[in-house]
Amino acid sequence: MEQEQACYCGSGLMYRECCSRFLVDRLQPNTAEELMRSRYTAYVLANAKYIIDTTHPKTRHFHSKNAVLRWSKDNNWQELQVVTSGENSVVFKAIFIDKDGNRQEHIENSLFEKMAGKWYYVSGTFLD
Repeated sequence: MEQEQACYCGSGLMYRECCSRFLVDRLQPNTAEELMRSRYTAYVLANAKYIIDTTHPKTRHFHSKNAVLRWSKDNNWQELQVVTSGENSVVFKAIFIDKDGNRQEHIENSLFEKMAGKWYYVSGTFLD
């Protein structure tokens, strides 16, 4: 991804000012929303390592790096919309085209936890 391009997460910032700070420069997100946005961008860029590394250690074993990589590559990520954002939760809608060419909307209420100064994704509940 070009550093001078708008960030995939839909923040309105350039990639270099937004998710690149976390994915490339390895800075830590300051909020649950920043982490969620950077994880979406990681799916767009098929960065499964980042997804796994930012998943809480107590739930990480439920996720496979290969499965994350396959899912991120099988879909054409179109847009992220943050519906609501709180201290430890973010409701978002991710719009993508699946491998069969169908438009999909993934709506999720994600829970996050800050541990030792670092935010982690804990779990998500799918919404209709």
